[in-house]
Amino acid sequence: MIDRNGYRPNVGIILLNSRNEVFWGKRIRQNSWQFPQGGIKSGESPEQAMYRELTEEIGLRPNHVEIVGRTRDWLRYEVPDRWIRREWRGNYKGQKQIWYLLRLVGRDSDVSLRRSTHPEFDAWRWNQYWVELDSVVEFKRKVYKQALTELSRLLKTDPCQHVDYDVNALAGVGEKALTDQLEVNK
Repeated sequence: MIDRNGYRPNVGIILLNSRNEVFWGKRIRQNSWQFPQGGIKSGESPEQAMYRELTEEIGLRPNHVEIVGRTRDWLRYEVPDRWIRREWRGNYKGQKQIWYLLRLVGRDSDVSLRRSTHPEFDAWRWNQYWVELDSVVEFKRKVYKQALTELSRLLKTDPCQHVDYDVNALAGVGEKALTDQLEVNK
């Protein structure tokens, strides 16, 4: 299902643990890491697609998570021609995504990368929220930064907690995003 502008509707998932660390999955047989994501099927709402992808990709069910928020609008990225399926060339540009910020209310042991018959990931880990995006395929980095920045305002933090910021990880997220993040942590 590609829209008239050449973008395939998709959802992205930023999953938090109780320490505001984010879930990263390692693409099967590759050395690239990413957030869970996937296409929205015909007749499916973005929220329905998010729950389906959450179960298919990392084995979590709706009772394992709570929705913290989502992006206000679609975030888009273009896919380089060499990555586009032959049958889609000419009318496909890339993905438009609604990103969800979820909090794990279950346990780490609820994650199961093998629940699907076609696993997407062969490893996973928790990382700091503002981690370097070098391990993400280059054409997706900007949309990851946009999603992380927009959704960072929703992070729960302990106002008495001391927060150490990785200046290198925050480089390039923009002054407004950094100010917003610092406001959240006051």
